[in-house]
Parts: sequence; C-alpha cells; structure tokens
Amino acid sequence: MSRIGKAPVTYDPQKVKVEMQDHRLVVTRLTDSLANVVAVHPEMRVDIAENRIVVERPSESKSHKSLHGLTRSLIANAVEGLTSGYRKVLEVYGVGYRVVLEDRKMVMQLGFSHPVEVHPPASVTLSVQSFTPSADNQYLTSRITLEGWDKQTVGELAAKIRAVKNPEPYKGKGIRYQGEVVRRKAGKTAKAVGA
Repeated sequence: MSRIGKAPVTYDPQKVKVEMQDHRLVVTRLTDSLANVVAVHPEMRVDIAENRIVVERPSESKSHKSLHGLTRSLIANAVEGLTSGYRKVLEVYGVGYRVVLEDRKMVMQLGFSHPVEVHPPASVTLSVQSFTPSADNQYLTSRITLEGWDKQTVGELAAKIRAVKNPEPYKGKGIRYQGEVVRRKAGKTAKAVGA
C-alpha cells in the first residue's frame, strides 16, 4: 500500500493561506484572493500547524487507507496549483496543420473539412507558438501551452485537445504531448513486378 498519505504537505504562508471550514479545506492565494476548495471526507482528520498540513486516518482499513492517500494528494495539488501552477505543452505535427488564437478561443486546422474550435475555461490560459518548416524540423507546425491553477482542469483540457487528432504511427502527424514518443510503423512496400 502507498504511504503517500503520511507525508505532510508543506506550503509557504507568504504565498497561500490555508484554513478548514466544516469538511472543506480552503487554500487561498494571497496575491489575488483566488481560492481552491478541497472537500475532505468526514472520517479524515486534517491538522494545520505553521506551514504543514497533516492528514490522519482513523483506522488501518482498506477504505481509510485509500481515502488517506487521496485526500493528501488533492490537498497537495491545490497548494501547488496556487503556489506555482500547472502547465501542459502540446505539439502539433503535420504539413498544413495550423493553430491560431482568436480572443479566448483556439481554432485548429488539422486536415478536416472544418476548423476545430476549443473554448478553454476561465481558469486555463492558452498560448500558441507557430513554427515554419526547417531542415531539422519539417513537421512541427505549432506548440500549444496550457497553464492554470487546477491540475484536473489543465490535464483534462490537454487530453481533449490531443484527442482531436491523435498522432498516427506512419508519419507521426497529429497532436502529442511535448516529449511524448510515438511508436512508428513501416509503411507498405510495393512488390516487384513479375514476382
């Protein structure tokens, strides 16, 4: 079993304020009063002391161990999101593929008969960097950066954008995470005439 629930969550009191309200842990960023609320199961106990948050479980049962690790992870994600934020980078590969930002919406031309529009939630900011084909990189056309304070929202939006055009295994065209390795396949080879 994972012992992640026993590790205390440390935070910087100069950047965030942490307090318990009923069965909710409220993490507030001091610079702009942005708050993230984590629902805490009634059987879990959360102690806040100085710059540490400790989650304790009432017993060694399997369900309590699961809740212990989950609660600690959700609290750690909330603190990290408001302290340093989360970021995902996607890369678009394919000749003729284009991605542009128009106000708050992103428009992607990915070889379909129509452009694909993405409307991000208010908590996520998008930025797009376009590339021109070069000798080293002929197929990378755009890089999309998603940034936000909620780990789940950033990850979910990145997964939805990637699912619009998954990378295909022959030429590698499509949308992939930065650093993702796409397993490539060899294409069909033509038979010799008369064989």
